[in-house]
Amino acid sequence: MNGPFEMRLTWAQPEDLIAHFFNQAAFEGIDISAETQSWLAAGGSLAPPLAGVKPIPASAQMRALAIEITNQLEAKFHTNPEFDYKDFLDALPNHKSAPSPSLDTFHGAWLGRAAGCLLGKPVENTQREGIRAILQSSNRWPLHEYFTATAVPAQVLAEHPWNQQSKDSCLQENIDGMPEDDDMNYALIALLTVEKYGRDFTTDHFADQWLKLLPAATVYTAERIVYRNLLIGAIPTQAGAINNPFKEWIGALIRADLYGWINPGDPKTAAQMAFRDAQLSHRRNGIYGACMSAAMNAMAMVSKNIDDVLDAGISVLPPNSAIFKACQLARQLGVSDMEYELALDALYAHVDGMHWVHTVNNAALGVLALSRSKGDFTQAITLTVMGGWDTDSIGATVGSICGAMTGAEKIPSNWTDPIDNRLTSSIPGCGQLAITELAIRTKALLLT
Repeated sequence: MNGPFEMRLTWAQPEDLIAHFFNQAAFEGIDISAETQSWLAAGGSLAPPLAGVKPIPASAQMRALAIEITNQLEAKFHTNPEFDYKDFLDALPNHKSAPSPSLDTFHGAWLGRAAGCLLGKPVENTQREGIRAILQSSNRWPLHEYFTATAVPAQVLAEHPWNQQSKDSCLQENIDGMPEDDDMNYALIALLTVEKYGRDFTTDHFADQWLKLLPAATVYTAERIVYRNLLIGAIPTQAGAINNPFKEWIGALIRADLYGWINPGDPKTAAQMAFRDAQLSHRRNGIYGACMSAAMNAMAMVSKNIDDVLDAGISVLPPNSAIFKACQLARQLGVSDMEYELALDALYAHVDGMHWVHTVNNAALGVLALSRSKGDFTQAITLTVMGGWDTDSIGATVGSICGAMTGAEKIPSNWTDPIDNRLTSSIPGCGQLAITELAIRTKALLLT
């Protein structure tokens, strides 16, 4: 008989969050020397738990100290001035209306997002070296199709195991439609929200949708923090700034693609919509990355030139931001003659120490892959996933951009056939959906 069950809630316990608070404060340039010394002197660690929670609960004394120190750091966060990003977006030039894209373009965007996400799911949180070891051990390097366990030695998989939540539905031998994934759920929530509230939706609308459509256990990092904040009465536009060390992680970026799809050729309006969504849970680079994704998707709906797409994304980034600098470097590396693995080395060096779920490094990786691939669908998603970090999330974003540029009919069948036009979701009322139907519904949200 197994021992008694003891729940260990991830991304919530003060003693598990404190290392992330330290990292975020250091990223913002805040002096944390006194707080760090207090925590280490009590026996605490600066290493964050990889899965969001330590296996053994902290003592009451350590939990109390963690709360005290995070409150001190929180006070310092609130004295760190925010850039007025909304005004920055509003001041950008307006864009002329573009012809309505074909249904095949919308279908390609949804299908490409699914394929890029599905490709990255088995190796989410696997280091670059592990991805390469898996592929080389089975003579499949460089990556050119969905992952498989066939011919991968047991020793390699013991050292670099598949993602536990994905291994039974995302390998070449067991794919049966697009399985449930938060990266796809958020795209569906964006669709449902715009369908329900219109193009002038607010951040409050999203807060309401989250609480009604998302079980608490299906949200992570920044989204879980905000979920808690909403339940204790936080104002939605302020909830993302309260006790949230994940406010610059990738969660908002993965929610933004649809705003580009419904604003073809108009990256400014797409970014403004993404801002209203992202503001619920993120700040600074977390918001900028979401708006960048929306802007790139907007241009991908009307252009087959990857430079147009990248220009649109860069245009909505504040020039002094960390994400702007990383993406500019990534774009330069992408068009250089440098071998791709060396280009990745240079990008990794630039963002050294950044968490694998951070917005800045993942967004820059997407730019590197888009630039190097020139928008070729297969090359773009495989280069992205071989780069590591949050493989399914940034793979999905790159997939949606290149899927729109390519169109569903021209995406190679080895990516689309296993998906079988079926998307599974955990959102109430959306158990399994036809991707073609999602494309029709998305196209209906265009301005008429």
